[in-house]
Amino acid sequence: MGFIGVGIMGKSMVRNLMKAGFELRIFARDRAKVADVIAEGAAFGSSIAECVKGCSEVITMVGFPRDVEEVYFGAGNVLDSAERGACLIDMTTSSPTLAERLYAEGTKRGFRVMDAPVTGGETGARDGTLSILAGGDRADYEACMPLFRAMGANVNYQGKAGCGQHAKLTNQIMIAGTLSGVCEAIAYARAKGLDLEVLLKSLSTGAAASRQLDACWPKIAANDFQPSFFLKHFLKDLTLASEEAAQSRLHLEVLAQVTEDYGELARDGFGDMGTQTLIKHYER
Repeated sequence: MGFIGVGIMGKSMVRNLMKAGFELRIFARDRAKVADVIAEGAAFGSSIAECVKGCSEVITMVGFPRDVEEVYFGAGNVLDSAERGACLIDMTTSSPTLAERLYAEGTKRGFRVMDAPVTGGETGARDGTLSILAGGDRADYEACMPLFRAMGANVNYQGKAGCGQHAKLTNQIMIAGTLSGVCEAIAYARAKGLDLEVLLKSLSTGAAASRQLDACWPKIAANDFQPSFFLKHFLKDLTLASEEAAQSRLHLEVLAQVTEDYGELARDGFGDMGTQTLIKHYER
């Protein structure tokens, strides 16, 4: 199996695939950053073409739609280099339109193509408990279930090509609203002099409970802005969601506001920090 894009999420996904018995050949731009997984048994391809040669499955987990474009349509790309009949699975959170284009072009060339973005963050990737949101042909989804099960605990077929990406953007819209609510609540609690640790204990089992509350409140209270998910990547997701909403003539005011807030933070140099950095918008 070929795996392209071995970053914060991808590295743990590679490890879980190897634990499940899959043989991996990986590609990353910087070999030094994946030396640990190479030492653990992953083979390294010096190029995309070398990585995917002879593989019956190829997974991509890169950063932005432009990276997906480069990997599949650029020089030495997957479509030109992979074995015909291989299943190409893009697990990047990317554009639904791009997923549809990739499916159409890949199918025409004799590949099986799926979009299967994930949710669950760094912890889910490490623990193998990701939610996997799959789009494409159902037969390919069923055939890929063993490798999906190696990485995730909640695997579901969302529909035709592009539907996996639409499902992931739905998830990101929900997170945007929830996390902005957490940040506004903290801003209010601080202004009123409340003890954030006691307050979290009080709220975490009530009607306001959420994974964003559990994950981000303690980090914000401790001024910990290290990323388990990069702000710049979340902004990318929200921008994609905003574009897709506009195409459907939807007016999603919360999404629009949170996208604007994250955009300001990215322009101010916070792009490589975690999504919890949204609190800084309320500290100005």
